[in-house]
Amino acid sequence: MSNHRRGRGEGSIYKRSDGRWAGAVTIGYRNDTQHRKTIYGRTRKQVQERINTALQHQAQGIPLPGERQTIRDYLMLWLSDVVKSRVRPRTYESYDSTIRLHIQPYLGRVSLAKLTPQRVQRWLADLEAAGASPRTRQYARVVLRTALNQAVKWNLVVRNAAALANAPRVVTREITPLDPKQAQRLLKHCTSHRLGSLFAIALSLGLRLGEALGLRWSDVDLQQGQLHIRRILQRTKEGVVFGEVKTPRAYRTLSLPNVAISTLTSHRVRQLEQRLAAGSRWSESDLVFTNRNGKPLDRANVRKQFHSLLESANLPKIRIHDLRHTAATLLLLQGVNPRTVMELLGHSDVTMTLNTYSHVLASLKEDAARRMDTALATNS
Repeated sequence: MSNHRRGRGEGSIYKRSDGRWAGAVTIGYRNDTQHRKTIYGRTRKQVQERINTALQHQAQGIPLPGERQTIRDYLMLWLSDVVKSRVRPRTYESYDSTIRLHIQPYLGRVSLAKLTPQRVQRWLADLEAAGASPRTRQYARVVLRTALNQAVKWNLVVRNAAALANAPRVVTREITPLDPKQAQRLLKHCTSHRLGSLFAIALSLGLRLGEALGLRWSDVDLQQGQLHIRRILQRTKEGVVFGEVKTPRAYRTLSLPNVAISTLTSHRVRQLEQRLAAGSRWSESDLVFTNRNGKPLDRANVRKQFHSLLESANLPKIRIHDLRHTAATLLLLQGVNPRTVMELLGHSDVTMTLNTYSHVLASLKEDAARRMDTALATNS
């Protein structure tokens, strides 16, 4: 029986000396020279199915995937050609670190064209067995899914295997905002703290830490009572850099409450005094919040100072980001419309605001019911 067989319209299929089956299919012409691609399989049927699929893709204008391109090779190209020019430096470093630590060791040698949802699911299980937290596994899957979305656009794969795998279950961290009395106590202690103005502004305006650290005096108009969020400050491997804000909606103009105007006015006077004291050591940056020599603040030190302030004020230990949650909670409790809160916080849509502060909105429903009773009450 001959080992060389040809199926109609499927290219030639033959059995190799190593026992594998192979088939050739024409992938086009270059300089009047016919170019063919060899497809391998364990059985003749497997090769035939792969050739049929390749011919269908060709008819649809989809180029054949490069079976020799590994996940590692593709991700390195994706990082350099797509990610680096489109995201903030810190986000790029996060993607790069996740790929190096959590994707490449497990999937790096897998062929891009052969990655399946089942293989992705096994990778997530392997990460869990290695002790990776649910949030780490979730983020790693997000990075891989994002990368494979580009591979689908480039017709390197016909489906996104990461999107088809089940996502790890992550328990959402409970928000721990300060209540109104605690917030007032914090503001009182801020007046005597070196970085108190930074924390007071983060609380009264609901700023992200990077937004507060990236503020310049040219972004602040104390006479008009306005503040513009235009950039953030980040620390990367290359040092401190200024980057774009998180989303297009994060570019925003805020009306300053009186507490913020008073805080910024006093802070500006103190900063001018520090500048005179520093003399030639002062580094001019136009930043609102700096160290004693005018240079950008270090995030780690800011967090350390914040926890010290909480301790001195006898307040519960919370994250700086919880000041943002506190601002939103206080606004909602004051009856401010959720969409207005969304715009003040720079959320991408109102759904994010509603989902994040659902616990606050639930308590407001009871108040709404009482108000309805008042509106519909009749004098008997």
